[in-house]
Amino acid sequence: MPFCESTHYFASPWSLAQCALGQHTLTLSPSYSGGRDGVVCAWDLGLDLNGPFAPPSKQSSTTFRASTQAHTHWINDIALVSQNTALVSASSDLTVKLWRPSTGANEADTIGQHADYVKCLAAPSTGEWVASGGLDRKISLWDLSGKGQTLEIDVKGEEVTEKGSVYALAAGRSILASGGPESTVRLWDPKSGQRVTKFVGHTDNIRAILVNEAGDTVMTASSDQTIKVWSVTAGRCMYTFTMHNDSVWSLYSDDPNLGVFYSSDRSGLIVRTDTRGMVDRDEGLSVAVAQEHDGINKVVACGNYIWSATASSSINRWTNVDTGPNAQLPEFFRRIRSGSTTSRPRQTSVSSSSEASKREIPASAILKMSNTASFPHELSFRDSSEPNSAAPPISRKGSEIAPDTVLPAIEPVHRLPEETIEGQNGLVKHKLLSDRRRVLTLDTAGDVLLWDLIRCEVIQRFGKRYLEDVEPVVNTREAVAPWCSIDTSSGNLTVVLEPFNCFDAEMYADELTLEEPVEFRDDQRINLGRWILRYLFATLIDEEIKRDEAHRHKLNDDIERRLATAQPNLPLTVSIPSIDGSQVWQSTGSPVMTPRANGSVLMATTPGLGIGAATPSVYFPSVPERVGTPAGSVEKQPPQSSRPSGEDYFSSGISSADAPYKIATTPGATEPPAAPPAVETPKSPLETKDKDKEKEKDGAKSPVNPFGKKFRMGMPFGSKKTGRSASSNVEKPVVVEEKSEENKSESSSNHEKEVDDNFGGAVQKIRNEYEKQLLEKPRQAVETKITPSLPSETPVLKLPPGTKVIIQEETSGGSADVYRGTVMTVGVDADIIEEKAPMWLAEVLLLNTIPPKDPVKVSFILHPWQDSLPAIIAADGNNRLNANRMLRVKKILAYVSENIETPPEEPDPDALKPEEYLELYCNDQLLPNTMSLATLRAHIWKGGNDVVLYYKANGRKEIPKEPLAQEAVAEAEAVAAESTQPVGVGVAL
Repeated sequence: MPFCESTHYFASPWSLAQCALGQHTLTLSPSYSGGRDGVVCAWDLGLDLNGPFAPPSKQSSTTFRASTQAHTHWINDIALVSQNTALVSASSDLTVKLWRPSTGANEADTIGQHADYVKCLAAPSTGEWVASGGLDRKISLWDLSGKGQTLEIDVKGEEVTEKGSVYALAAGRSILASGGPESTVRLWDPKSGQRVTKFVGHTDNIRAILVNEAGDTVMTASSDQTIKVWSVTAGRCMYTFTMHNDSVWSLYSDDPNLGVFYSSDRSGLIVRTDTRGMVDRDEGLSVAVAQEHDGINKVVACGNYIWSATASSSINRWTNVDTGPNAQLPEFFRRIRSGSTTSRPRQTSVSSSSEASKREIPASAILKMSNTASFPHELSFRDSSEPNSAAPPISRKGSEIAPDTVLPAIEPVHRLPEETIEGQNGLVKHKLLSDRRRVLTLDTAGDVLLWDLIRCEVIQRFGKRYLEDVEPVVNTREAVAPWCSIDTSSGNLTVVLEPFNCFDAEMYADELTLEEPVEFRDDQRINLGRWILRYLFATLIDEEIKRDEAHRHKLNDDIERRLATAQPNLPLTVSIPSIDGSQVWQSTGSPVMTPRANGSVLMATTPGLGIGAATPSVYFPSVPERVGTPAGSVEKQPPQSSRPSGEDYFSSGISSADAPYKIATTPGATEPPAAPPAVETPKSPLETKDKDKEKEKDGAKSPVNPFGKKFRMGMPFGSKKTGRSASSNVEKPVVVEEKSEENKSESSSNHEKEVDDNFGGAVQKIRNEYEKQLLEKPRQAVETKITPSLPSETPVLKLPPGTKVIIQEETSGGSADVYRGTVMTVGVDADIIEEKAPMWLAEVLLLNTIPPKDPVKVSFILHPWQDSLPAIIAADGNNRLNANRMLRVKKILAYVSENIETPPEEPDPDALKPEEYLELYCNDQLLPNTMSLATLRAHIWKGGNDVVLYYKANGRKEIPKEPLAQEAVAEAEAVAAESTQPVGVGVAL
């Protein structure tokens, strides 16, 4: 499957050893929890879960035991397996994972994967398998011993295919029950995958399912506010509970016969229902035990305690309520129970002499279980003048419908939990600022934080304020190209980088605040994507350099051994004939011999002088815009070293800010060396020509986490993921060139070897180049071809070592993890990354090559302010220009100065700069000299047409208002023919 990957790094504002934002699921025996941050936690409850009902205790007894970062997205469900010794988790990161904490394992293993979010799990009480269901409309059975998928069931909606998504699962001895948006309950044979039957009756999404131990009864909860009991043998609904007034989200029961069960709904109500010993379920008891502030995603119970998990980061423990025969009920409820002719208790609850067990359950906490259940009239007239009047209870048959009554407000037994397992504050909202390097976040505690996405740290805290109030204070007026996306759905600040746009944004180096000074060129720009990638993978680069050195050392040792073996009987002395000085520069008669300095060895070239391709393209009137032209020097232009940004103002072939260091992509351009060249012997013109062709061919093939900072809890946080696009990594077909007869033998050895389309493939291509060099120059030592970016291009960043690095592969339903690590461990995991990471990442990190992309340009028109200065004379009368969107105002003023002033015969070092005596206006606003065209267009011009700019003098230098003399006009036209052109063709100055 082709990769379409992306790179993520994110920030998490809490300790991984604590509960995370949004506890979605819980289990007991022992106790585990999982939440939106992808962490699974294990807890020691410190309670006697098998004892009788005990009085409430405010003393906290729960302690943290262990945790694992199992997933990178929400955990939607967890289930205990293997006699409660292991835990399976299902996540929106598409994976199903198994964690065995009893063996001391710190990491969870992936046992399965879906094509979309995995929503639910089900495991039988016996058996080594677990079932998972998700939004891909599939139920998969996974072997717990690592044998992979054993069965897949396609659950397509009968009327609407999309409604076949699986939101609820339950497993019995011989059946598997599923439900979802189709509102239909389906039973499956877990051995064959065949459908056994289906139950129709719900009118909304089915959210939870229970199956009794015998496998003949199924209980389902739905968003239609009902809970239904189905008979598998009868194939129909046997009873409908209606005690909830909101969508029922969770069911739990540890009773083999489902005689006692717990339910919770979207309003936060927890209900215990007891129908044990009742032939007619109408005579059971349903009690509102507790009320949460949020909807309850999961409820579990054991002994005298109930635990609930909501969208908050905390877990609450409540005292359970005794609903057995000895339950302390109001008088009229006791009369109903004692007068029932169908009540035949099958078991009794454990009695207790404690005060809690004797405390009477308030009448306002008792719920009417169904539309046919008995309910005393007293509750309907509680507000009457005689609230305690003994109205006779209603006695009727189970099939009779109770008359409509106005029920009182529900008052649960408990309003406050007995214990709260406090979680940390997760992020719930964010705002990416205009510079796209900082982001504001809001957490569940109401605190507003300002993050630096490049340094992976919090740079300012604003306390408890509204995010909307802080934004205008810290935001700036900038327009930066989108280069990343932000996500806080997991409670972490996640930054996603993708190859199609992560190299689009740049910033000027003079805007940086660095700990260590770095000398930059004037107006040098820093590519944000390359900058952060360079240091997220810094240890990986170091590891690859070490491996490269070891590989080349071995190759060079082989060269030395070969040379020593080839000449075993060398003479001990060599006589050197005297050379006349007149013979030093005489030709040897060979057409391929190069004269040698002093008649001896050719002097080594100075490293780094072969830049060549830094100057912009020469303008040819017949060539349309964006068509590459051979690179060369432009007349009347200063040398490249004086062009700090490495490009001209309005070049049609504008490259990125570090053009002098980039591989030239323009056809025919000279390729700049990425590292100091090795000392070589002179080559013949033919060899040089062939080498240039190889360089051109290689150039054509250039590829198109909370962070680790301690935050609040003092824990590292951060992550990142990287992807690769198949379209950007497809090898181009080799172009067969006609060669002369003497070169045919060479061409047969120039075919490149096939390599994998991954990070390791790029490493292999480098090693193939070494082998090619050995064939062509067997006596020459192999020099490294790994050339990571220099500090002048990517200033040194000291990222927190705990910043997470995640590589993901895009699938039809989302993103699947292929690698997870940290800034500190990516070097150790080099083998895994070479296999899993994309090739474009290797080319960026090891070769400092980013995918080529046409620059975005902005069109504009220049006019003198109220004709106070001469107009710029265009050769063809068209004064519309365009330039790179990052061009600054001061560069436009320099262009104006060059075109309206006569250049001095001799440069004056003390002369004013154009931005010191000229001003630029747009919409009557004076523009700052450092403002870019992109910012100008977005925040000042605010339109879609050509930007109209006006220039004027500020009086510091006198500029003649008359146009240039005729001779100057002719010269200006000649210069314009080279340096300016209409918008339709582009402008090159």
